[in-house]
Amino acid sequence: MEKFSAYRDPGTGIQPFLTPVPPLGSELLARVVLPVRLALGLIRTALVLVLALLYVLLVQGVCMVFVPIPPLYRIATHIITYILGRSSLWIIGLFWISPEQFNRKRGRGAKLPETWKPKAGDIIVSNWASWIETVWLAIQYNPVFVIPTPESLPISPSKASTPITHTPGRRTGTGSANIQAASRTSVKRIPIAGFRPVSLFSLINFTGRVPAPNSQTSTLEEIRRNASGPVVVFPECTTSNGRGLLRFAEVFRQNVPVNGYQVFVMSVRYDPPGVVAPTLTHTIPSNSWNPLTHLFWLSTSLSATEISIRLLAPSESPGNQLFFASEILSDYAGDDQLSETCATLIAQMGKLKRTGMGWEDKSNFLEFYRGKGR
Repeated sequence: MEKFSAYRDPGTGIQPFLTPVPPLGSELLARVVLPVRLALGLIRTALVLVLALLYVLLVQGVCMVFVPIPPLYRIATHIITYILGRSSLWIIGLFWISPEQFNRKRGRGAKLPETWKPKAGDIIVSNWASWIETVWLAIQYNPVFVIPTPESLPISPSKASTPITHTPGRRTGTGSANIQAASRTSVKRIPIAGFRPVSLFSLINFTGRVPAPNSQTSTLEEIRRNASGPVVVFPECTTSNGRGLLRFAEVFRQNVPVNGYQVFVMSVRYDPPGVVAPTLTHTIPSNSWNPLTHLFWLSTSLSATEISIRLLAPSESPGNQLFFASEILSDYAGDDQLSETCATLIAQMGKLKRTGMGWEDKSNFLEFYRGKGR
């Protein structure tokens, strides 16, 4: 879509905010099976909503009697989250999710399996492409989720695009190689002032949106010290379409290796969409009841969907005191070694290209998409 060419990353040629679409062809098959898909979508969506309602009643209702006994409350909520969350993913077609251990080192000992056991106060860092991985993280680790709060909102550009300054591809003068992408004026980076702990449902509803200033904010260190479980941080601060890694915000302002807690690094990738299998990535949020529309279309899939999750071996984590920052940050001169280290590791783990676009660009993209783009 050339009208969105201003939001193509000039370094990689990737448009990280547009919803992936299936390849051209087989439209006839899609039209023939559409009634079946719509009926299946209604049934599956209704079942997931029933499980969601049951989750609310049990976790925010019945389990509240265990609040005076924190360990018992955490065990009860984790069991309920696991059963209902896993059932929901199974209903929409994610029948089996098998994470894979990732090792940077290729030595004989480096391939030994290591168990992820994040404890209260540890940090889990991941890229972000959908609400699916948030449900999976809730199922596995019952963590504390946080939403970043920036100091301010990005200033809206007066124009969506500027004269052509970047031409991806070979300069042959013909065909797709001659497609010229308009560039934007650079968007000023907005510092992250703090974070807000949120529930699983609140984070699911936030998926695809961009952070906004909020007076009720705490530092990540304050949240981490008081957390009942590991804390999940998405340094991209919003979702991409999974085709590239957004620029990480400076959310940690921490050197590596870190002291006092462990850092667990994870990457997630989704299969590209097919004719009868919509994309699992969710980058453009619904105006209301987000992401209900996305859930419905996922429920119409006629084929099993897959998610690829890679977990960095804890022995190679930035939280390991034997971690050498120089192996990753050869020429980094910024103030947040941990964010840069995690971005580099996640890009390697998921085989993702790093883009120069961040959540500030996503904010302007959503404004353009809702105003002029449709």
